[in-house]
Amino acid sequence: MNITQHTDYALRVLMYLGACPERRVTIKEVAERFDISRSHLMKIVTELVAKGFVDGARGKGGGLKLARAPSEIGLGDVVRQVEPSLALVECFGTQSHCVLDPVCRLKGALDGALQAFLAVLDRVSLADLVGSDARLNAVLGLEPAGRHPLPVTILRQVARTKGR
Repeated sequence: MNITQHTDYALRVLMYLGACPERRVTIKEVAERFDISRSHLMKIVTELVAKGFVDGARGKGGGLKLARAPSEIGLGDVVRQVEPSLALVECFGTQSHCVLDPVCRLKGALDGALQAFLAVLDRVSLADLVGSDARLNAVLGLEPAGRHPLPVTILRQVARTKGR
């Protein structure tokens, strides 16, 4: 099973927002942190807002934040809603052209594997991924809770300066 890059980025956005519960986050900040194109990220965030995972506000003081508590956002739910297709093989769809389809046992085995995959994700919430993990905050370039992070561009400049 392979989730799409779109779903991968959606999960990263949610993790970043979950690590910043005390403030709104900008698309620019997330795009820079994960080195993702802002326009691509905008499509993902728009979908996350439409599906009720993220609250977005425009204008001064705007930005993104989780629309629900991290404990209320299940990974299985996110994957089901964001992943464009969970059809592992062609025969999962309605337009199967496989000659084995009427007698195939592989389809059932693959469906069982998909259900097991989703069942594991259903047991994990966003809170399980972000919690109050100082290591996650460090990797994301975030300051300890209650302090605003330095913009990633400033962090990169500092790192380049230290390397000289």
